[in-house]
Amino acid sequence: MSLKWIDSLDIAIALIEEHPEQDPTQLRFTELREWVLALEEFDDDPAHSDERILEAIQQCWIEEL
Repeated sequence: MSLKWIDSLDIAIALIEEHPEQDPTQLRFTELREWVLALEEFDDDPAHSDERILEAIQQCWIEEL
């Protein structure tokens, strides 16, 4: 399964699995973007991310905890 920027919940779940100790409210968007791009399943254009997309991923992450 490949992840795209629009897959906020799936990306959040993958990040929880990769970084279980991380508090998503303490993560800067620049770090969050780097972590998303580093996910093995992620397969989308890095240029298509913006603050709105990163905020949606962060919100899903918070809701899943």
